[in-house]
Amino acid sequence: MFSHVDENDQPAMVDVSSKAVTKRTAVAEARVRFPGSVADALREAGFSTSKGPVFQTAIIAGVMAAKRTHELIPFCHPLGIENCRIEIDMPDGDEAVIRCTVTVHHRTGVEMEALTGASIAALTVYDMCKALSHEIVIGPLRLAEKHGGRRDVSQP
Repeated sequence: MFSHVDENDQPAMVDVSSKAVTKRTAVAEARVRFPGSVADALREAGFSTSKGPVFQTAIIAGVMAAKRTHELIPFCHPLGIENCRIEIDMPDGDEAVIRCTVTVHHRTGVEMEALTGASIAALTVYDMCKALSHEIVIGPLRLAEKHGGRRDVSQP
């Protein structure tokens, strides 16, 4: 049985009231691949475009999105996120790696918040760079780690 379907096959929020409050952390990763000429232009411009500083703006957008995940995805519990950190790295080549780490002490996990933060940060990078090219590719987006709750996950 799916967790968001009740005994009558109707959509339902998961009842977490009987679960223990534990520290829960999730890390999501999104990748943004640029055409080589765009990657070079971004580096030369200090990762800034006419719209402003690309990565700093994406970090702010990603954190804002993670905090509002419950408004975007049905049945996500509203959470008082205790920490949300987004790191964006583009050391070589044509790909930026965005990692969103979210932490909370709660009865439910923060995987969706981390995935939402990473994806909105990636979309913001696209938006700020689309004047340079529409051949920018977002993906993959994935859960890299989760700790706390019923089981831990760590993917290479």
